[in-house]
Amino acid sequence: MKNWRISIILLLCSISINAQKPTEVPKPSEKPIDLANPADIIIYIVLPLCAVLFFFIWRGKRNKTKK
Repeated sequence: MKNWRISIILLLCSISINAQKPTEVPKPSEKPIDLANPADIIIYIVLPLCAVLFFFIWRGKRNKTKK
């Protein structure tokens, strides 16, 4: 039973050791969001708020049609 546990632990460790970060994927930026840039305001504030607003409007219309 002890050998079974050791082999599982070694297997899991070897998988994590051999894992690599992909080189083709862009890495996240270290800089914070610049709120002076209009594009950042649109992407990070306006678009998510519009998505939430449209979701609630859609859900309200869907609930009215069910009744």
